[in-house]
Amino acid sequence: MSDVLQPKLAQLPDKPGCYLLKDASGKVLYVGKAEALRSRVRSYFQDSAAHSPRIRLMVSHVADLEVVVTDNPVEALLLECNLIKRHKPHYNVRLRDDKHYPYICLTMNEPFPRPIIVRRVKRDGNRYFGPYTSSWSMRQALRVIKAVFQLRGCARTIAVGDQQKVCLDYHLRLCSAPCASLITQGEYLKAVDEVTQFLEGKPDRAVKKLRQEMAEASEALNFEAAARMRDQIQAIERVMERQKVLSTDQQDQDVVALVSEGVQTSAAVLQIRGGRLLGQEHYFLEGAHPDELPEATRQFVEQYYTRTQQFPRQVLLGHEVQDRAVLEAWLTQQRNTRHRERHKVEVLAPQRGEKRRLVELAEANARQRLHERKTQLNADQAKAEEAMLELQEALDLPGLPYRIECYDISNTMGQESVGAMVVFEGGQPRKSDYRKFRIRTVEGPNDFASMQEVLRRRLERGRSGDAKFAEMPDLIVIDGGKGQLSAAVEVARELDVEIPTIGLAKQFEEIFKPGRSESVLLPRSSQALFLLQRLRDEAHRFGLTYHRNLRAKRQTRSALDSIPGIGEKRRRALLKHFGSLDKMKQATIEQLGTAPGMNRPAAERLHQALNG
Repeated sequence: MSDVLQPKLAQLPDKPGCYLLKDASGKVLYVGKAEALRSRVRSYFQDSAAHSPRIRLMVSHVADLEVVVTDNPVEALLLECNLIKRHKPHYNVRLRDDKHYPYICLTMNEPFPRPIIVRRVKRDGNRYFGPYTSSWSMRQALRVIKAVFQLRGCARTIAVGDQQKVCLDYHLRLCSAPCASLITQGEYLKAVDEVTQFLEGKPDRAVKKLRQEMAEASEALNFEAAARMRDQIQAIERVMERQKVLSTDQQDQDVVALVSEGVQTSAAVLQIRGGRLLGQEHYFLEGAHPDELPEATRQFVEQYYTRTQQFPRQVLLGHEVQDRAVLEAWLTQQRNTRHRERHKVEVLAPQRGEKRRLVELAEANARQRLHERKTQLNADQAKAEEAMLELQEALDLPGLPYRIECYDISNTMGQESVGAMVVFEGGQPRKSDYRKFRIRTVEGPNDFASMQEVLRRRLERGRSGDAKFAEMPDLIVIDGGKGQLSAAVEVARELDVEIPTIGLAKQFEEIFKPGRSESVLLPRSSQALFLLQRLRDEAHRFGLTYHRNLRAKRQTRSALDSIPGIGEKRRRALLKHFGSLDKMKQATIEQLGTAPGMNRPAAERLHQALNG
């Protein structure tokens, strides 16, 4: 035990809070919570057969710790979620995928809200539903919203009483045309409430209302309107028919199950609303040990419910978790905050009966997804090995090209010129080793000189021992033909670096080697060619994204720089508040005035400058 650690263990408070276990370099290894920090943290450093090998290994690396005291265990749980998200500790359970699943957002901050697809949830007064791991189910919901509830899908700025020209959606009966005041704001907002019920998995109220209106229209001999409502009811019922009835007590439930095989762990969440299965979500976890699935379940539940916007009345778990009462209190607090209502969330780990059957169904789904992933990974690995062997043979390389680096240059007429370096190891992207370069020494559109600058900076930093560039590649791929390749080879000779280098020309997928006038053409079905194409396309995507970001920042700066009263501080605040120049252009004077640091005169000048 380190000299730093021993006195801290002796002074631990007997209060609720969070603890961070760190290694000698200060990196956070594990984040945990406890109702009594003193007993919980000290238990790690006591000889106990209850400790798994993974925990023993973790403790052997602990050199320091930090504790944060909270008022109660629920606050500790919330803090633990935030700390795990911030530090991404190696020994905590973490959702493996880093992508942002889409949500359906109802823009409640507009007079006539509309459904849009977003990737992030913000505390902006809008209503969010999701995340949707199935894009099909999300788009099916959007189709029903347009066809049945007729919410607008355009991005127009619409105020009450507007008389704008209607679009094609109105004539196709996919919009109620609030832009032309063909529906009152009150009636439109009633439709929004019905959409909210539908997205929460409770369409019965909307169906009942539609049936009543259909009967009234039929009695009034308005058969066209009655037929339209009949079609709307059938559209909702078709969606409901595809939702299998799983629970006879018709509760709102989430069923969470974790299944582990070796080093891989899969989590499945079945979403049951009103007894019907609305959908399921699947995640792959890191840091979940097969012997510690109860603790992994608790950590997964905490992370999952910081992402989602929908909270059921009951959560069924496949494993009993510690501090279940604290977890229930936290989920109840989150639900009541998001839904603006007071209902307790119950957490159960059923052992028998119908609820246990639901858990077993979730486990079967998690196990199936795990098998699918393993099969896919094995197939991908076999293809990657085949591709590397083909490359070695076709290009006569001295060794297997396990680590390949690909370089690309992006600019617009020489402006905001950047270089991109992407890395594949074992045939798969290694995104932590991607690097981007802003061209410093080259003026104008000179891709050859820009490529030389990028390679020179990369190789020099690698030779100097820079940890970010220490690992040298087995093969360098240049996006381009003979000219780009010659420029790259010249830098390698200048620095006395011997690394096999090739150029990949896009038009005919020709491969050029130094010192050879004729190109190498791989078969169109070759795995080696697929690998090189993936490399080239990824380098192009990575470089182009960086270039566009720089160009957008420059254009935004130039557009705002000339406006009186908009200085650097206000410009940063506006960009942070609206996100882009286009959204600023669409905003009204009142909306511009709500940005931090803005006032009415500045908002009027900004609106006039942006909109001519």
